[in-house]
Amino acid sequence: MSEAEATTEGSKAKKPRTASRQVRRQQLIDATVESIAKHGIAKTTMTTVTRTAGLSIGLANFHFSTKDNLFEETLRFLAEEHHEFWKKSYDKADLAPAGKLIAIVAAHFHPSICNRKKIAVWYGFFGEAGARASYRKLANEIDAERRDQTEDLCRQIIAEGCYENVDATDVAFMLEGLYDGFWLNILMYPGEFSRFDAMRRIEAYLAQMFPGHFQPPAPKDCKG
Repeated sequence: MSEAEATTEGSKAKKPRTASRQVRRQQLIDATVESIAKHGIAKTTMTTVTRTAGLSIGLANFHFSTKDNLFEETLRFLAEEHHEFWKKSYDKADLAPAGKLIAIVAAHFHPSICNRKKIAVWYGFFGEAGARASYRKLANEIDAERRDQTEDLCRQIIAEGCYENVDATDVAFMLEGLYDGFWLNILMYPGEFSRFDAMRRIEAYLAQMFPGHFQPPAPKDCKG
């Protein structure tokens, strides 16, 4: 079936037929994020996705042969988006190790990465038994790369500051745990916990570990 034929199958598409393959795929991935955030993984179907995208089921099947394939590609998109974002921050040549480390932290809580819709998708995959294998397959390598880079930066900072009794591996794993925990807080308690709260608490942790390299954030009620 050609894309033009797929577009005319089922309900009338609301998007122009001339859109490129890449644009169509991205429309469906974005709609999948919207649907999972609204309905959860279990209740997200090709129908909920195509209704959100304003496209036909035939067109969705043309680009993604199954719902599982669509889900996997949606997760891949989020993982690669996150990876490219923190790598771009890390690769800035003018940053010292402490600057690179805080850039990785900040990338986790940038609004294009850290928003409730995308976090809901991540935790949807965390919590769905049938989806965990896909998550591990796609995200483990990326997570390990980030953790290794963080550990290397911590080793450099420890050497620069002659910090005793600070273990680079422990700090790297602690940061990974804080990222996951604070994302969950942002998802569960949107009126009480924000990405700014997350950054402030991580900066406070880094200031405790590396007081010569990071300053503790000012108290929330501090004026001026």
